[in-house]
Amino acid sequence: MCDRYSVYDAKAKLSALIRRVREGQSVVITLHGEPVAELRPYQEPKHQRTLEERIAELTARGEIIPAKLKPSDPRAFQPGKPVSGALQRFLDDRE
Repeated sequence: MCDRYSVYDAKAKLSALIRRVREGQSVVITLHGEPVAELRPYQEPKHQRTLEERIAELTARGEIIPAKLKPSDPRAFQPGKPVSGALQRFLDDRE
């Protein structure tokens, strides 16, 4: 179980809290009784994940939905035909 400290107490006891974290304990910081932060021992990442691994992880957690087409697929982005004077009309409408 983690010990809890208010922001006020944590500021006053930061050095002691850092010592506790270095010993392997975790500390929760609260604001008005609600947890807002956690101090815990730092762990080096086991290995640097590739972009594909990170996308697979985020997809599995449901945080992202990957695009159906890869950016290298020529169908992924097809710009429309340029319209002469469109940029100027757009800028004029903004004034």
